Amino acid sequence: MTAAWTRKEGKNAKGGLNEKGRKSYERENPGSDLKAPVKSGDNPRRASFLARMGNMPGPERKPDGSPTRLLLSLKAWGASSKADAKAKAISARNKK
Repeated sequence: MTAAWTRKEGKNAKGGLNEKGRKSYERENPGSDLKAPVKSGDNPRRASFLARMGNMPGPERKPDGSPTRLLLSLKAWGASSKADAKAKAISARNKK
């Protein structure tokens, strides 16, 4: 059987992994320490995530108009699009 983080039961419907998915990933990858999303503020972890995900290739929406996992993850971290993620990452880094 595959790990929960690769299946629907380990994924949060609003983007990213849920607690079960994070724990499953950590069991398969010793030394990793996944944390829950930081939705707002000037946290360096949030700025780093938004910068990475804002530069990811691929569309934000599927052909039927529904959001992709990428857009759902961005929303879970407090950004509304890839462009918004880049802007928030730059803003957070400039406040250091």
